[in-house]
Order: sequence, then C-alpha cells, then structure tokens
Amino acid sequence: MMKGELARFQIFSRRALLLGAAEGALALLLAGRLGQLAIIDGERYRLRSERNRIALRPLPPPRGLILDRAGRTLAGNRLNYQARIIPEETDGLEEMLLRLVELLELDAADLAAVRRRLRRRNPRERGVIVKENLSWEQFARLNVALPGLKGVEATAGLAREYPMEGAGVHVIGYVAAPAKDELDGDPVLQLPDMRVGKSGIEKTFEPVLRGRAGVVKIEIDAHGRLVRELEREAGTPGAPVQLTIDRALQEWVTDRLGEESAAVVVLDLADGGVLAYVSNPGFDPNLFVRGISRENWNALLKDPRRPLLDKCGGGAYPPGSTVKPIVALAALHHGIVRPDEKVVCRGKYRFGDNVWHCWRHEGHGPVDVVDAIARSCDVFFYEMAQRLGIERIAAALRDFGLGRAHPLGIGDQKAGLVPDPDWAYGATGRHWQGGETLNVGIGQGALLATPLQMAVAAARLATRRLDFTPRLVHGVGGVPVPMDAEDVPSGELAAAREEHWELVEKGLRAAVAPGGTAPHAQIPRRLGRLAGKTGTAQVRRISDEDRESDRSESDRPWHERHHAWFIAHAPARGARYAVAVLIEHGGGGAAAAAPVARDILRHILENPPARPDGAGASRPVAGPARMRRRGEPA
Repeated sequence: MMKGELARFQIFSRRALLLGAAEGALALLLAGRLGQLAIIDGERYRLRSERNRIALRPLPPPRGLILDRAGRTLAGNRLNYQARIIPEETDGLEEMLLRLVELLELDAADLAAVRRRLRRRNPRERGVIVKENLSWEQFARLNVALPGLKGVEATAGLAREYPMEGAGVHVIGYVAAPAKDELDGDPVLQLPDMRVGKSGIEKTFEPVLRGRAGVVKIEIDAHGRLVRELEREAGTPGAPVQLTIDRALQEWVTDRLGEESAAVVVLDLADGGVLAYVSNPGFDPNLFVRGISRENWNALLKDPRRPLLDKCGGGAYPPGSTVKPIVALAALHHGIVRPDEKVVCRGKYRFGDNVWHCWRHEGHGPVDVVDAIARSCDVFFYEMAQRLGIERIAAALRDFGLGRAHPLGIGDQKAGLVPDPDWAYGATGRHWQGGETLNVGIGQGALLATPLQMAVAAARLATRRLDFTPRLVHGVGGVPVPMDAEDVPSGELAAAREEHWELVEKGLRAAVAPGGTAPHAQIPRRLGRLAGKTGTAQVRRISDEDRESDRSESDRPWHERHHAWFIAHAPARGARYAVAVLIEHGGGGAAAAAPVARDILRHILENPPARPDGAGASRPVAGPARMRRRGEPA
C-alpha cells in the first residue's frame, strides 16, 4: 500500500469510527427514551389515552312530580322530541343547517337562535338543540331523513308540563334554563335542555325535585365523535311533592273568576290545608319551559291586571270593613261596649275639627254590635275605634294574622301593615293622629293586608283558634310534612269570652241575611248557613263632591274603583271551610266579591275535596265551632 493510500485509509477509518459511535449513542438515546415512555411513563400515558377515548356524560334525571291532595298531577313531565346537531360530525355545518331549515320548518328567528347557541356552546356539550317540542310528524320526518344527515341526531327527552296552564302558576311556579348564578356545581345543569325552578314550589323544592343525575360512559374517536356506548347508570328521579291544593277546585275557582283581576284563598278548617290559591289572571308556565317570546313577555308586563304578581300573598290592600268583626270582638273583650249598647248613626261622626262619614249617607239609626257587623255601620266602628285606641286595635288585628307573613314555601309573602304610633314615627317622623285610629277601625288608612291574611282571619273567626295556621305542602317524597302552629303573639283576645265570640258570629250570620249587607250571598239551607263579612276598600279619597254626585263606581275608570272584599266560612255551625275573596277595583264587596265567595262555598260543600291521605272527603270540624285556643289543655 502506498503511503498516500494508507493515510486516506486511516482518515476513513477514524471517520467511520466516529460515525459509528454517534449512531450508537443515538440508538442508545432512542432506546432509553423508548424505555422511559414504555416502562416509566407508560401507565400515565395509558390513562391519558383512556381519558381521550372514554367520555362520561351526565344523564338528566326525571324531575319530581308536583301533585295535588288527591295525587293528581299539577306539574309533570312529557316526552320532548328534539333535533340536535353536532358540528364536529358534520361535513359542512352551514350546509347542514340549511337542510334542517327546510326539513324542520325553521324560520329566521329559529335559525338565528341556533347560531347563537352554537357560538355560546360549551365545548363539553354534545352538540346543540336545533329545535325541540317537535310534533310527531316532524320527528318521524327527521328520523326518515337521518341517514343522509351526518352530524344530526333525533332524541326524545323529558320536558316539564303544567296541565292546568295558568290556573295554579303562582303556587306551582315554573321552570326555565338556569342562569349563571344558579349553576351550583351539579354537572347536569350544563346540559342544554336542563331546567330549574324559577318560582313557587318549583323553586323552593328545587333540590328535591331535581333528583340525582345518572351517567353514561361512551367511547369517542380523536374528533370527539361517538363510537359506542360502554356503560349507563340511570340517575335517581326527583321526589314528588304533594300539596294540599285540590286541583279540581283550583280550576273551578279560576273559571269562576273569568277575566277579573282577583285573588281567592280557600282553607280547609280541619287541617289548615290551602284548598285553592288563585291569583287571577295567571300566565301559562309552559311558555317559560319552551322559552317565552319577547312578544308574550311584553304582553305580560303591560297587562294592567298584573298577571305576574301573586295577589294572594304578595299583594297588599286596605282590607276595608272585613276587619270590623275583629274590632267588635276587641271592643267586647275589653269591655268598652256592652252587648246591648246601641250607638246612634246619623251618617256622620265628628272627631276634632273633622267629620267622618258612614257609607250610608242617611245613617243606620241606633245599632248594637250585631247590627253594626251585619249592616257594616262605619259610625259604630268610629266610636269603637276611638274608645279602644290604636294600640288595642293593632294588637287585635295581629292576633288574627294581620301584619305578619304566613310562609307557605312559595316565595315572598308580604307582611302587610298594621300601623301604630311607633310605625308612624319610624316611617314618617311624625306623631300618630287620632283620626288615623278611626280610619284603621274601619279597615282603611295605612292598614294593609293580603288575601291570604284575610283568609287566615276568616279561619280564626270560624274556628275561634288564634293559632290556626295555613299549610300548603302535605308531603315530600311520600313522607307527610308535620303541621306546626304559628308562634302567635300573646294577644289578649286569646282569652275572649265565649259569649263575645257568639255575638260576633251572630253578626256574621246576619250580614248574609235579610237586612244585612249581602243577603243574596246566602247558600241553600240544606248545605247549612253561610257567615261572612263584606268589605269595600277605597283606593282614592272620596270628596264631598263625590258624595253629592250620583256617579256610580262603574262610571269611573277601572283603576279608580274600590276594591271589593268578602270573607266567609261555612257552614256557620261546625265550620268546614273559610274563604277570602278580593276583586281588584270590583266596586262594592257585596256586589262583586260576595257572589263569588257564595258560589265557591256552595260548590265545595256539594263537591267536598278528597283528603290528602286518600280517606275520602274532608270531614267537618267535630262538634261546635269552639276549639282549643292557645294555652288551653288539649
């Protein structure tokens, strides 16, 4: 070998050796990395791969039912046929949407809503709803076309349904899509068709009615598309909530009120159950389940009869003359009037420099306490109010449930207002004026009460129990809810004598007899007799010009007419039911509210509601109306 060739061979050998060493090092490095991935990090990457392949999706549980006292459905669930689109599974999202427009008869608003939902979509959600509440024909048509609609699903879920529509909405409430502040960490709330309670029983018992979500384990591909379902664990349905409401009566009362802006509360005196709780007009809660339109929402807001307001517990009104029986009992109890004492009514009552008027311009003449209740004489009660003083009147009204809320579990209940000197000074910074006492004595002035409070007052007059407490929920999940008596203030009327109660009762019976303010409100004798009291609450100050004019209430604008009240119980002996009726701007209580109460009590006596325990019709209070009062032995 020549010297030059030897040198090139040595150079080549060194380079080959270096290259071989580098390749060997690289091979060792790769082998080490592979070992790390396979042995050291293998379990971690296997789990990560498994998570990418397996997805867990919550299954909404069936929402619990809301039932009436006989087990009839007040809020249930129905099949909801839906069309859903999964963008990542389509070959062209826009093209597919256009095909669905024709197939599902979507209008421009529907399409815009779908696009909004697509933009706001949570990446964890499986697609978005294109249209729900499909008719069977639409659902069938979609299923036929599905093989050519890649990325579209036809599903059948459950949706809330209210069979009474607007008849019980202020009790039952409604459901709608959850707001951001209502997301409580439950993953099922992330589902696009999930609904939560927004008002009434639906909201109060939301945790009970919602139930527990199930879960489905599915296998997905790298694009998130469903490959197959692996496991499914059903959720726990929401528990049923049973109310004391009688659905048939609730609907009957709603029909009886017609187009009136009104409130009616009917109580079962045997157990305190609320049989009917009607705030009229209502609104159809099914509209909110589907998503109420702007047009319908604006119509509800603009309706002067305020359908969104719960007038039974959330509306406060001057109670008018319906408080006179309470004032009479207080006057008898405190001994400021004798049972046979007569006060002469000449149509006017002078106090200080002012003159207060009776509703009967020519006056009632001499009246005793029974006559005064029966004929609703204002002058008699001006005199009683002056003798009693505001503190004793206020205490008596509170004894009968005014000035405090009676929570039923359906949202905010107003406490109303029982004014007294402390309230006047705190609210206005002025001292109480004597004339205000006279106004409160006939249910006017600053005094405010809800129809629910007046139903409680009617029940306490009927049963002579100052701890009578209304209740709305009978049971939850099949377990009866115990009835608790209210913590009644320690009013002196708890010790009222029996003969004083009897005189008041006599006045209530006389009010619906010839010579009383509402003789036409009596029910057939075969059903027993009815006892009641009218009330006409002014919503504006009556001037001397008004008194001298012949202008009737019906000639005035609707919003200037008086509120009409009537409270009653029946039968007068052994009372079974009590009712309070308010007709907003109805005019006179005798003409507008008393006939409604009469018809309700007649209907319920002829068609007694079932008992919540299924033991048949509710039975009357045993024996005479006299029942145990607070502090007495059982």
